Amino acid sequence: MPMRAGTSFSEATDLWAVLGLEPGADAGSLKRAFRQQARRWHPDLNGNDPVAEERFKAVNAAYAVLSDPARRAAWEQGLAGSEAAAAGLDPFASGFPAFEDYLDELFGRRRRAPRSADGGWGGPEASEADEPEGAWQGDGEPGAAQARTRPAAESPAGGSVTAAAPAPPPVVAATDQETLVDLSPEQALAGERVELELADGTALEVWTPPLAGDGWRLRLAGVAPGGADHFLQLRVRTAEGLRIDGLRVLYQLELAPADGALGCVAVVPTLQGPVQLRVPPGSSSGRLLRLRGRGLERGSERGDQLVEIRLVVPTELSEAEEALYGRLQQLAAEEQA
Repeated sequence: MPMRAGTSFSEATDLWAVLGLEPGADAGSLKRAFRQQARRWHPDLNGNDPVAEERFKAVNAAYAVLSDPARRAAWEQGLAGSEAAAAGLDPFASGFPAFEDYLDELFGRRRRAPRSADGGWGGPEASEADEPEGAWQGDGEPGAAQARTRPAAESPAGGSVTAAAPAPPPVVAATDQETLVDLSPEQALAGERVELELADGTALEVWTPPLAGDGWRLRLAGVAPGGADHFLQLRVRTAEGLRIDGLRVLYQLELAPADGALGCVAVVPTLQGPVQLRVPPGSSSGRLLRLRGRGLERGSERGDQLVEIRLVVPTELSEAEEALYGRLQQLAAEEQA
């Protein structure tokens, strides 16, 4: 069973449970469990956990006993408490080393002499395998030289420093792309083959749908780099300003405010040529006037042309115009009074 805070080594009667193992586990499982639990509970890595120190001691004590046949036999015969400490079965009876020293023991860079009575390391260091710390390969004993997965550099103090693993590549967000495609009214009516080359060199062939209109946005799902979408923005307009929407033709007619108020006759372009359009009095911006049969033709169907009125105020006024607008403003104020 795992040790609780304040539990001594002598009370940890089930050392297999301390390492999370079933009794009699093989040597490979014992070593793997020890490495995992020791890294998990070292106090340097658990500064805010009050039970980490005791669990770390329990893990090291359990492994020290179970990995050594003589100590394991003594434990199984009931040797514990002060007898265990006297026999050297509790390697952390006088405290635990710093995390760097612990790594030296765990990874076999240096093997130190046993601690002295005052808690320090007694005697000089004995260099067994002066190799850099690295990743474990196989199931060798902690303290034994292991194969490493990456080179190390020398630190200013003379010790070995493991090179940091390369950072993962940045995550690049997929960005949608868009291409503007100009079509003639005839191409939009029948559908048109469009050849497209993406930024990464991918060539695409796309057919626009029949009766497509100005402003349509066609989505090509997942074809852009990174799995993004590519959009085709269709523009179907003529030089005279006619916009195509299926069989219909749209046109915006700009008029002076006086023409909208009093009515007028305006010349409007169509696909068949210019025509005269009578604008009725009292026409405000947004009013739609219909020219029947002036749209596109498909079989027996023929669309209309819609003319939208848009009143435009001049940016600069002459003195006479300014006087007239002033008089109109006065008349409007008098009517509201």
